[in-house]
Amino acid sequence: MASIFTSGKPQTITDMLAARDQRVAFQQELTAAHPKSSIAAIKLNIPGPIKNNDALRRLFLAGVQRFEDQLTDYTVAADWNHPAGNERFLILPLDFATSKRAAVAFEEQDSLGRLYDIDILQTGSQRALSRTDLGLPKRRCLLCGRDAKDCARSRRHSVADLQAKITAMYDAEFGDRV
Repeated sequence: MASIFTSGKPQTITDMLAARDQRVAFQQELTAAHPKSSIAAIKLNIPGPIKNNDALRRLFLAGVQRFEDQLTDYTVAADWNHPAGNERFLILPLDFATSKRAAVAFEEQDSLGRLYDIDILQTGSQRALSRTDLGLPKRRCLLCGRDAKDCARSRRHSVADLQAKITAMYDAEFGDRV
């Protein structure tokens, strides 16, 4: 099985930090402009230097559509298709806890959900509402089911193994290549 990670512009740490800074600034604008709403910041968890290409964009859009289908009301504030990765920002007229529970349910129950990181932002706060803030289970590793942060921190799995899993998920979802 050929990898979906053979094309795309490799990203450096500097690229990723610049993308993070852009995201944080935009999130601050959104929370200030929509103080009574939740803000959902959606991105893929993609290991390695290739963060975006046609296949990853297709994967991103498929999961985002399924997450949005679960919502009754939302506004798309922005949709970014950058070399550093795809991101979508939604304005949700829901309280923070309800929004975070919906995001975690998608991440845990959808066949693609484990690839996504959906942050729910609190107005007036610099940090996203976490799973543990609501007593929800920690994110599980894509490969072994352990705590994902522990696996990432210890580099328990190789980038190649994680990319192979994501490629297999892509193939299971679409059955073809773009």
